[in-house]
Amino acid sequence: MGAANAHYYATRDPLGARGDFTTAPEISQMFGELVGLCLADLWDRAGRPEARYVELGPGRGTLAADALRAMARGGLTPPIHFVENSPTLREAQKERVPAAEWSLDLLGIAEDRPLLIVANEFFDALPIRQLVKTAEGWVERLVACQDTLFLPIAGTRSFDQVIPPALRDAPPGSILETSPASVAILRALAGRLLAQGGAAILIDYGYSGPAIGDTLQAVRGHDYANPFETPGEADLTAHVDFGTLREAAEVEGLTVHGPVTQGAFLRSLGIDARAQSLARAQPDRAADIATDRNRLVEDDQMGDLFKVLALTAPGWPAPEGFR
Repeated sequence: MGAANAHYYATRDPLGARGDFTTAPEISQMFGELVGLCLADLWDRAGRPEARYVELGPGRGTLAADALRAMARGGLTPPIHFVENSPTLREAQKERVPAAEWSLDLLGIAEDRPLLIVANEFFDALPIRQLVKTAEGWVERLVACQDTLFLPIAGTRSFDQVIPPALRDAPPGSILETSPASVAILRALAGRLLAQGGAAILIDYGYSGPAIGDTLQAVRGHDYANPFETPGEADLTAHVDFGTLREAAEVEGLTVHGPVTQGAFLRSLGIDARAQSLARAQPDRAADIATDRNRLVEDDQMGDLFKVLALTAPGWPAPEGFR
């Protein structure tokens, strides 16, 4: 999964109608604006320190451009840092946010000030491991290659002792997913926030686990595909285990808020008032604006499946949307 996604993102812009999928910032400016206002309000209540805006996997830079515009209205004009590996997406980001600095990982972020971190649909693309229950016990699900065909197979090494006790007796065929890469990045973020101060807002589709379920999926051309076909030519993702991320952040010493649903988060930040304002300013687009609002917040669209988790350094206030 890691190798396939590294090739996939390095060789294309996957977003929008011509790509393979669309993210919330590409649906409506309201999404990025409200995230920016949330950060500006948090920064204001924290005493207006000199802070840096950091985004992990910022796509085309659309969220950042909208968020920074909203932040500026509240007096927050921070230096900008993007963590991005894709040369193609970096070029798109430079068009929208030319003042940004870039690095390949968290090590490239300066340590001189508090951080205001955003990660939207970032953790879902990090590689996972799957453990599968067999008649003999829990083993790791591996990937084999036969001729030119990739397919999942069961390993032979026992993983019974790492399965949470409540899940060990699941029926054969059950799958438990873990993402060591996600926990490692979460811990690295925690280290920065503890040392420098600040907050992080993590937005993704997911659940509060650990829990049984196979969520590995591939998307190509806005439709589902076989994750084991043509690796590197489709977007591979898995649902984010927010329960594990929350626990890891608490162990590191951060204050954790949520997760809450994306719908509840955006409603509490005022998406309905913002949609009405945009509709008044652009009456010819009122129907489209309402459709975009619904897509972001309604439970049968993105509102319930997507969750929002916030992390704050000790002494920092709770972000709006969680209080």
